[in-house]
Amino acid sequence: MQSTMRTMFYVSDRTAITAETIGHSLLAQFEGALDYREVTIPYVDSPEKAEAAVQEIQKKHLEDGEIPIVFSTIAEPASRDRIINSEAFVLDLFQMFLQPLQDALQTEPMIKKRAHRISNASTYEARIGAIDFSLLHDDGARTQDYDKAHVILIGVSRSGKTPTCLYLAMQFGIRAANYPLTEEDLDSLELPNILNPYRDKLHGLTIDAKRLASIRHERKRGSRYATVEQCRREVRNVESLYRALSIPYFNTTNTSVEEIATRVVQIRELDRHSAV
Repeated sequence: MQSTMRTMFYVSDRTAITAETIGHSLLAQFEGALDYREVTIPYVDSPEKAEAAVQEIQKKHLEDGEIPIVFSTIAEPASRDRIINSEAFVLDLFQMFLQPLQDALQTEPMIKKRAHRISNASTYEARIGAIDFSLLHDDGARTQDYDKAHVILIGVSRSGKTPTCLYLAMQFGIRAANYPLTEEDLDSLELPNILNPYRDKLHGLTIDAKRLASIRHERKRGSRYATVEQCRREVRNVESLYRALSIPYFNTTNTSVEEIATRVVQIRELDRHSAV
């Protein structure tokens, strides 16, 4: 199949994160079948901004010679209709789901402009607290508050612990610490003493040795730390440690941070947006 260049728009009256997330999930099913560029237009919260977005969409139509694809999450009817009537193929998520939801609830929706404000103060505070906790307890820098952690990620250096902890904090309000297992730890096949009291909070990450070597090479080019042999040794030993101590773990090699974090939440049965 010959690939053609298309423009994908993510349009929203807020951050456009939802439109991007759904759009990326759908477009992933066509990976390799088409070439496309992405344009995100957030905060389309007035008729004037909706008109400006339409002009940008129609400009790309002329430039590409192909109809743009638009993923839209605009709630306000007039602005939403203006986007829908643009020269594009529009997947409007409110239009798709609002009427079926109205039918199921047997209730008329109260359409109103979505305010750019904190909608749940306790959830927000929990999230900010969790972010602070994860930053303070990154890479084993601080261990005295591990009793307050919801989960402690362990693994070899550069296996994905830090970004996963931050995602857990930012998206789920989960207090996540992480501790790197060093070559010395792995040679003894024993946990560092500081971790032993918290075994029920530990979750292991592992990674393909070649992928790990590639990541480390970007950080310390030409070092022993980045050799495939060293990475193989560390990965083999850390997985042996996980198995010996019955520490749950999974491989992060081909897994996004979002999926790693969600898997941790699911496996550990953690509460999303924890406020305690």
